[in-house]
Order: sequence, then structure tokens, then C-alpha cells
Amino acid sequence: MKTLWTTNIVFIGRSLRHSIRNVEALLMAIMLPIFLMLLFTYVFGGAISSGGDYVNYVVPGIILLCAGFGASSTAVDVATDMTNGIIDRFRTMPIQATAVITGHVAASLARNLVATCIVIGVALLVGFEPSASFVEWLLAVGLVALFILTFTWLFAAIGLVTGSPAAASGYGFALLFLPYLSSAFVPTETMPSWLQGFANHQPITPVIETIRSLLSGSPASDHGWQALLWCGGILAGAMIWGAIAFARKSGD
Repeated sequence: MKTLWTTNIVFIGRSLRHSIRNVEALLMAIMLPIFLMLLFTYVFGGAISSGGDYVNYVVPGIILLCAGFGASSTAVDVATDMTNGIIDRFRTMPIQATAVITGHVAASLARNLVATCIVIGVALLVGFEPSASFVEWLLAVGLVALFILTFTWLFAAIGLVTGSPAAASGYGFALLFLPYLSSAFVPTETMPSWLQGFANHQPITPVIETIRSLLSGSPASDHGWQALLWCGGILAGAMIWGAIAFARKSGD
């Protein structure tokens, strides 16, 4: 147990050091959601909501967009490790080689939580006015952390099954369109009827609506348990998929 714990700590530190050294990717994961928030608030916000409170509506979606951008880099990092021969070197050592995946996931969770705090700070500067209590803030942060963990594992699994970092980046980028097809930027009722069905029954919408309700101090209704079910199901599936993919790839 001590050896396993020590191994995981070492690989988490390795992934964190890689994140710190890759300053451009870290800045892009933070700055792009901020730019989108400023764009929607100051350019599109007046047309979408003339009351001037659009920033309160859009911030939960921007938070998840930030988390998605940050988690997507995990697919590239994992694919890089799987294709550059480093896994074969780890397998010759008396350590659990799967700890390299755990390290990527834990480091992604840490850096994305920091990025989320920065995005929320900027949102407060541009007029975001949450009315959540301390407990509601804790619940919102917990749900964001669960969302980050879930999609980081999903991106890690994608990185394991793809043949190259470029392919992992492409597949991961496709998932980043999900927030745009949800209630992140506009209510789903304003969408065409053929799109509303998808927007209302995909994982991003209940998570956003739950965070939005928590930060505004209003009841989450059915969205809360739907968000937990979506995240729990995807997380379990991604971890199983990742374990099977890692066993096959490392066996090769």
C-alpha cells in the first residue's frame, strides 16, 4: 500500500511539473474561456438578454467550458506517453505502471480547479453576482470537481485508444462542442424543436443547470440527480474503458 501510494504521488508530481512547464497550453486553457465569457457578455449579451444580467446566466456554462478545455489536454498527454516508449520503461521497474494514468488525472483535476477559480474571479470582476450560501458554494465546487474528474478520465481513455497525440487531440476537440449544444449560452427552449431533444438529454445540460441553480440560490429540481447520474455513469464507464485499453496497449 505504501509503495502504491508513493508511486501515485511521484506520477502526480511528474504530471504537475509537465503542466507547469507547458505554460502556453495552461494559459490557453484559462484565457480562452475568459475571452468567450467577455465575448458573450459584452458583445452578444445585450442582444440575448437586454436586462444586463446575462453574465449571471452564462458563467456556469463558461465554468464547464473551462473544465472541458483543461481536461482535453489529458488525452494528448496520455497518448504521448503511450507512443513514446516511456510506458515500456515503467513496466521494467517495480512499480504499478497504471499510476502514470492516475498521475495525469489527478494533475488535471488540480490545475483545472485552479483555472476554474481564476475564471470565477474574472466573472466577479465583470458583474457576476451569485447569491449562493456557503453550503451551496461547496456543493457547486464539488459538482465541478466531479465533472472535471469524469471528463478527465474520459479524455484519458481516449488518449489510450488513439494511435497518436494528434488523433487524441482531434477526438477530444469533438467533445468540446457539447457545451454549445446545451443550455450553457441560451435556454434550450429557444432552440429548434429538433435540437431541443438532444440539448435537454445530454450530460452537460443538467450539470450546468444544477450549478446555475446552486449559485443563484434556487432549487435544482430534477437536474441535481440527473447530473450525478450522468457523471457517475460516464466516470465508471471511462475508468473501465481506460483499464481495458491500458492493459491491451501495455501488453502490446
